[in-house]
Amino acid sequence: QVQLVESGGGLAQTGGSLRLSCAASGITVSENTMGWYRQPPGKKRESVGFVVRGGRMTAADSVRGRFAVSLDNASNSVILQMNNLKPEDTGVYTCFAGVTSGSYWGQGTQVTVSS
Repeated sequence: QVQLVESGGGLAQTGGSLRLSCAASGITVSENTMGWYRQPPGKKRESVGFVVRGGRMTAADSVRGRFAVSLDNASNSVILQMNNLKPEDTGVYTCFAGVTSGSYWGQGTQVTVSS
């Protein structure tokens, strides 16, 4: 059974940083597509960035140069490092895993950036 458990959300100021972690069980993160989505208040869910089978990160235009998705193989986790945060980065951030058996999602974690 695949499970994804996020941690690390919270409140940050504009220009600050936060680090989100998603611990995976039932799959090996380096062998699958792993990434993050977010849903701003009142808006649709959007992709933030992802890594395919341990390769290079692909990031959305809105976060490129500020956010980085990486894998921690030792803990079988996917990390989202968010720097230079902006108020428009506020939303619920959810970890994603794309595997041959389907797609899996974490429960989501709230990120709030104050101006």
